[in-house]
Formats: sequence, C-alpha cells, structure tokens
Amino acid sequence: MSKLRLFALLPLGLVLAGCNFVVMRPAGDVAEQQRDLIIASTILMLLIIVPVMLLTVIFAWRYRHTNKEADYDPEWSHSTQLELVIWAAPLLIIICLGALTWMGTHLLDPYRPLDRIAPGEPVARDVKPLEVEVVALDWKWLFIYPEQKIALVNEFAAPVNRPISFRITSSSVMNSFYVPALAGMIYAMPGMETRLHAVINKDGAYQGFSANYSGAGFSGMRFTFRGLSDADFEAWIAQTRASSENLGRQEYLDLEKPSENVPVRRYGTVDPQLFAAIVNRCVEPGKMCAHEMMAIDAQGGLGLAGVDLMRLHYDKTARRGAVFGPTPTYLVSICSVEEANAALNQGTVKPLPIKGSPIVGAGLPRPSFTPAPSPRASWLLDMRQSQRS
Repeated sequence: MSKLRLFALLPLGLVLAGCNFVVMRPAGDVAEQQRDLIIASTILMLLIIVPVMLLTVIFAWRYRHTNKEADYDPEWSHSTQLELVIWAAPLLIIICLGALTWMGTHLLDPYRPLDRIAPGEPVARDVKPLEVEVVALDWKWLFIYPEQKIALVNEFAAPVNRPISFRITSSSVMNSFYVPALAGMIYAMPGMETRLHAVINKDGAYQGFSANYSGAGFSGMRFTFRGLSDADFEAWIAQTRASSENLGRQEYLDLEKPSENVPVRRYGTVDPQLFAAIVNRCVEPGKMCAHEMMAIDAQGGLGLAGVDLMRLHYDKTARRGAVFGPTPTYLVSICSVEEANAALNQGTVKPLPIKGSPIVGAGLPRPSFTPAPSPRASWLLDMRQSQRS
C-alpha cells in the first residue's frame, strides 16, 4: 500500500518540478534585496513559531493524563524567569523586524535612485539611467522611450547592469506594474505619475504583468521584458526605429480603446509630449490639461469669466460607447445671498431662461418644486428657505 501511495504522489512531484520560483531567484539587484528581506523576516518569525510549536507538542506529551511521573502543582501561578523568556524573546524579534522594515523602506524606496547595480558595485558617475515611460491601457502596456523616441506595446528592453528609471501612469483605471525578476510592483494610476528604479543583472526574457484586476481582459495584460547586452540593445532599438508606424495623439486615442490579448506593436516615432498629455488627461484636442487647471486655481481662478466653462470630463465612458451621469450643465448667473434678497424685495427677479429640467448641482438629487401663485420666482424663495434652515 505504501508503494502505491508513493507512485500516486509522483505526478504531483513532476508538476512542482516545472514551477519557476522567480520571486526567490530574481535577475535584478533590487528584486534580490527584496528577496533577502523576505527570507530574513521569515527566519526571525520562525524563531518564535518553531519553538512554540515544538513546546506545544512536548508539553502535551509530558503532562498527559496517563503520565503519573509528571509534576502536579495546582497552586503554581508565577515564575519570573519564565516571564522574562516569554516577553524578552518576542520583544527582541519585534525590534529586529522593525529595524529591517525601517531600513528596507528607505533603501528599497521605489522613488530612490539606485546607488549600486550589484553588491559591491556602485553606479558609475558617468552612467545615465535609461528613461522608460509606462502607460497601463485596457488591456495592454505601452512603453515609451523618450530619449530614443520610440514606443512599443507589450514589450520593452534594457541593457544589463544599467539603471532604469520608470515613470508610470494609467489611462483609465488603476493597475499594478510588476516584473518579478526585476523589482517589486508599483501602482499605475490615472492622472498621477509613480516612479520606480531598478536594474537587470542577467540577460534573458522575463515576464511582466498587471497585479491588479482591471476588467475583462486582465488575464491577457502581460508583456515581455528583455535584458540585453549593450550591442543587442542598440540592435533592438534600431529594429524598433525601422517601423513605419508613428504614435501621435490620434493614434494613441485609437490604441487606448479596450482590446484583449494584443500582440507586440512597434512605433518608430512618438510624440515627445504624449506621456505628459496622458498624465494630465488632455490627449484629446482642445481639452484643458490638469496642470493648466491647477495653475489657474493657484492664481485665484477665473472668477466670473469661468462660469461659461463646461464641466470637464476625464472619464473614458464616451469613447467606450457609453455615457453615464447627468448631461453637462452651465451656470446662467452668479450672485451672493444679499444680492438675491435685494432683487427679490425689489421685484426685479425674472424667471430663468431655461427650458426643460431645472439646474441641479453635480451629484445632488433634484430638489422638490411646487409652483406658487406669487409672481416672484419660486426658485429664489426655495433658496431663501434653505439658507434659513
């Protein structure tokens, strides 16, 4: 029977033999430091867990009901030596874990530029990091090389032992950029830019993917990262530049539309301002950029000149073929409470020149409205009542 059970477990062993423990065997220095942090933390926790598990079994066996030789002391209540051991050991573990966490948080900060490419190998002063701009789309990844002026979909590469500086954003929903062999994951969020610094130390092809669920095509949102020698990297750049496709703003708007299991695409030229426009949500012609809006707000806003600005839409529902929420609204006039009261008392209020539904605030329910026999505007009376309440 034992031999049959052993043979039954052989298929399971074959399946496990095909596993690739890339997280524990990475090819980048940053990922290796993160692996070492995981191992050190696990060992420190096992220093408490293993003795507790062993002592649980030992105590249960030693003080079992049938063991008449075990000491029986029902009046026992305290032991200073035992209390010191019980509290001192976990305290030391917590101190060590806290020190590791503090150092790892600062040394492995994804926004912190690299100061080494491998243990004992600092980054040379004349080496400039490779800039890569990453955009998470539905459901694919766009990689832009601003210095080389090229772009690719679902593939990117970097020279071995050269620092890489990533600028990461998203077009619509939050994703998570993750290449296990290179470095830890970091979120890609619309309207925001996150950073990541990493280095690859071994050549090869590695898998990257989104680690944050983002819809129907999430399972196919994968890409290939290639670690290449300097010569091979230059050849790879030349191959991409040979593509006749150009990635301008209109081409990006077409590429941005949701699609699944997209093959690798290469763009020989790219708009140098495209990534900035994606981050500021103004790729569409004529749309105000987020940084322009913030600059206006920093100067005090547009005042009355801004009442004719339509409410800005930064969602992708229109291009997805669906429109949610209320229709765009405009301000017809603006006044203070005192001016409204004065106009009401003087009888100079005129009905609003609006046909159809009344104006409602963005996200607010439609107010109840009961016509009154008074010639004065009922909407202003409702406003006065709301101010008093």
